Amino acid sequence: MIGRTGRVTGRVGPGLVGEVMIEIRGGIEAFYAYPADPERVIEPGAEVLVVGYQPPRSVHVEPWLSIDHA
Repeated sequence: MIGRTGRVTGRVGPGLVGEVMIEIRGGIEAFYAYPADPERVIEPGAEVLVVGYQPPRSVHVEPWLSIDHA
């Protein structure tokens, strides 16, 4: 799970339980998301990198800028 990228669908930020969609097992699944930096806010539509995983459905994420968008 760590190292995968996904897209924010529900705002991720301090005191919030956000949501990200991650491609996994041949489909796209929703995970609860928390910011890796507890002060950061990540808005819907942003691409993120999974840097932490807490089974079964929670991830810690940070903003990700893919090479295609650089």
